[in-house]
Amino acid sequence: MRYRQDVWKRRWAATWCLVCLLIISAHWGRVSSGGQAWGQDGDETLVDPGLGPAGQGTAGTDRAEPRSRTLLDTIADGGMVGLLILLLSLVSVGFMVEHGLTIRKSVLMPEPVLEELDQLLSQGRIDEAVDACHAPQNQSLVASVVLAGLERYRGSEFGFAEYKAAVEEAGEDQTGRLYRKTEVLGLIGSIAPMLGLMGTVLGMIKAFNTIAASGGAAKPDELAGGIGQALVTTLMGLVVAIPTMVAFSYYRNRIDSLVAEAGKRVEQIMMPLGRRR
Repeated sequence: MRYRQDVWKRRWAATWCLVCLLIISAHWGRVSSGGQAWGQDGDETLVDPGLGPAGQGTAGTDRAEPRSRTLLDTIADGGMVGLLILLLSLVSVGFMVEHGLTIRKSVLMPEPVLEELDQLLSQGRIDEAVDACHAPQNQSLVASVVLAGLERYRGSEFGFAEYKAAVEEAGEDQTGRLYRKTEVLGLIGSIAPMLGLMGTVLGMIKAFNTIAASGGAAKPDELAGGIGQALVTTLMGLVVAIPTMVAFSYYRNRIDSLVAEAGKRVEQIMMPLGRRR
């Protein structure tokens, strides 16, 4: 069907676009921090490092300026759990883009196909309508549903009384397929916060192990790694889960709306079959 064609190409394209954006943002952050350090180095060459503004000695008070952290540095603090959450975010964005391209009215119920089938059935050209439903360029949700009704109509002696049941069964099957497509988003939205919680627990375990190894005299910089992992993974899990669940709910509602509208249009198109005995 048309709404399932080139699905993997679209997913891979969306994934690579996000990867490129992450690389560019990380590179830009490094360039920005590098520019700041360059400006600081340039200022320091104008003044003797051992002298203050008034020529007074400042030896022993010099200290290195902290380097600006980039997005990539923050993600790296999450460790393996953060990497898993990042991969889930890529998959989530890929499915969001794919659903945005395929769960549309123009794809599920294209107007030219509806008009063609309406015209053929109103004129009683059943065989031509079946061929139109089989045509590759007409493959869509409404074409599959109408095809099921036409095949039941032609294949049964009492098809005029049974085609509605075939249409309903085909409609439920197509709707179920659309719902199953969105299940991945629901799964990611449920898993991402749990992975964030797991990273939080691992980070706190790491911090307490550091305290235990130092005999209770751990320095703040020694605890920063574990605490940073705990906070970063929690944040990453929420950042991935919230938009994913919003998209999951949005596409579910869109499917309900499109399927309801498609059912009305199919009923109108198939109406001439009920008058033929």
